Amino acid sequence: MSGAILHAISPTSHDLGGMMVRRALPAPRIGMVGPFIFVDQFGPAEFPADAALDIGPHPHIGISTVTWLFDGAIHHRDSLGTSAVIRPGQVNLMTAGRGITHSERTPAELQGQPKRIYGMQTWLALPDGLEEMDPAFESHADLPLVEDGCASARVIIGSLWGRAAPTTQHSPAIYADIVLAPGGAIPIDPAATERAVMLIGGGAELDGTPLTLFALNLLGAGSTLRLSSETGGRVMLLGGEPLYTPRHIWWNFVSSSTERIRQAATDWQAGRFPPVPGDPNN
Repeated sequence: MSGAILHAISPTSHDLGGMMVRRALPAPRIGMVGPFIFVDQFGPAEFPADAALDIGPHPHIGISTVTWLFDGAIHHRDSLGTSAVIRPGQVNLMTAGRGITHSERTPAELQGQPKRIYGMQTWLALPDGLEEMDPAFESHADLPLVEDGCASARVIIGSLWGRAAPTTQHSPAIYADIVLAPGGAIPIDPAATERAVMLIGGGAELDGTPLTLFALNLLGAGSTLRLSSETGGRVMLLGGEPLYTPRHIWWNFVSSSTERIRQAATDWQAGRFPPVPGDPNN
């Protein structure tokens, strides 16, 4: 392991109806990177004409979910009445707070034809004092793009390279999608106490050390690192300031209180979470 990389997490993989999902967080001995408590990378995959993404209504508490696509589309519905199609270049931030229910499905206009899907879903634990906030949803397509020769970076959350995303931050966080053309390079500044990068396509090096595809690499604090690629690659950067009160995670629930998680599980089993208007399973 290089001095720039403190630890590399190899994700666990499972097949979700023909789509490979790789889960890097939570991981043994490493619960969070900044407020990020859950990191899933999925695809690239192609569903045949007779198959589709079909994740029915399910609950969350204590987090914001961040959905980011490189390819494909997902129809998001939630118990606030939101009905939105997520597309590449657009971030969807759903804040569960005290409780929300949502579903994720292939949009109706793509049913009955082959369809690609490729993206990320991450969860950010809500900080102390906001775990039980009102649920909310927002979507942004006007995200800043930083370009420098053979490198570009889309700032999804937080402030990086002098540009700030409009996405709500409930606690200090950074999140960016970096694309490197052959010979491209970009500095990874010490903009957050805890940082990590994941190579999700092609090849890339960090301070000369090659990154393993789909591994989540935890970075040392306080130093500027050089991310580069000889052949071209795509890398996600994430992190932020740590939450100093420990968080617990079980199924779709995150809280500083295990009792609160047990209550959420009981509420779901008893049908006390709100339904998702317009979802075919309601």
